Amino acid sequence: MNTKDTSSPAGKPAAKNGGKPAAKKAPAKSARRRSREHALQGIYQWLVTGDDIGVIDAHTREQDGFDKADRGHYDKLFNGAIEEAAELDAVLARHADRKTTELSPIEHAILMIGAYELKNCIDIPYKVAINEAVELAKSFGGTDGHKYVNGVLDRAAIDLRPVEVKSVRG
Repeated sequence: MNTKDTSSPAGKPAAKNGGKPAAKKAPAKSARRRSREHALQGIYQWLVTGDDIGVIDAHTREQDGFDKADRGHYDKLFNGAIEEAAELDAVLARHADRKTTELSPIEHAILMIGAYELKNCIDIPYKVAINEAVELAKSFGGTDGHKYVNGVLDRAAIDLRPVEVKSVRG
């Protein structure tokens, strides 16, 4: 008979990994977040290569995980940000410390997505649009790129959603 106690002090079975707490599983990505990630890849490719957007779109749709994305939102972001690139860049230029052509292509693409959502996706609260862009920058951008994205979009929100920003900030 085995009399060795394998429970933890709290009476729960001991962890099988040397007593260390189990690592928390990352929450599943939402379909909208996936759509932003895929739009980011496509816009980045467009900025870097200048390839035909139809070819880029087809290639992006073939990527792993695209079937889990919100396709309608992806379509709006990818096509809308590219169609409105000059207008979005004009908005961003008013709030950035350099020309958009001098930004890293990944941060430029992230800012385009954030500005597009602020301008055209009124169903998404402005803070959520900014936060989602910041999360993209944390995942795909440079070391402190998320801070830059946050600052630029926070200032752009005042132009693009003045009533909402004023009501939230007081």
